[in-house]
Amino acid sequence: MQPLTDIIKRPTTTDLVFTQLHDDIVSLRVLPGDKLSEVEVARRFGVSRQPVRDAINRLYHQDLVWIQPQKATKVRGFSLERINRARFVRLAVELEVIQRACAVWDDACAEKLQHNLDQQQQAIRQQQGDQFHQIDSEFHTLICELSGCESVIPTIRECRQKTDRLCVLSIDHHSDIETILDDHKALADALSRRSTADATSLIRNHLSRLDATIAAVHEAHADYFE
Repeated sequence: MQPLTDIIKRPTTTDLVFTQLHDDIVSLRVLPGDKLSEVEVARRFGVSRQPVRDAINRLYHQDLVWIQPQKATKVRGFSLERINRARFVRLAVELEVIQRACAVWDDACAEKLQHNLDQQQQAIRQQQGDQFHQIDSEFHTLICELSGCESVIPTIRECRQKTDRLCVLSIDHHSDIETILDDHKALADALSRRSTADATSLIRNHLSRLDATIAAVHEAHADYFE
């Protein structure tokens, strides 16, 4: 029998560099417009330039960096066009997920979702904004899994990625986090009642809250937009 350690795929150097750079960009430790030097990144991680180049190419295909031949690679700014397209796709997908969830929801599903809500509440009490943001993402992923819609999780994640950095700029406001949690609690209640009408209305309202965030970030950080 093949050893389990041989079956589990170990992360490559490129994977590790990509993950760290991705986290740096999404968390805004690296800001829109900042340069990414292959030489400096390679020196930082103690690796050759090839895995750094491959990692940066992945970031390029996720619209997070802009590679220009003979010029410095830079972190991409926010694009209202890309954001609006991603939000449209995400809303359409999550509306379908919610309808399917209402058709199959039971006490076991409710219990699993409640555990996630408890984790959100704990993150708020401990004032862990980054942790809350991660658990928020897991909340939506969990609904997909419980409704049998695992195949659309990558699509939702890709759409979220277009707005994650915007959320980081606003997630420090305690009232925003509390509002998100209230939305999640109301959605969980609607799912428990298997009320498709209430659940779809709630998810529409929940996802539309990003409008105010986009407007506020655009006003405060216009230089972050393309």
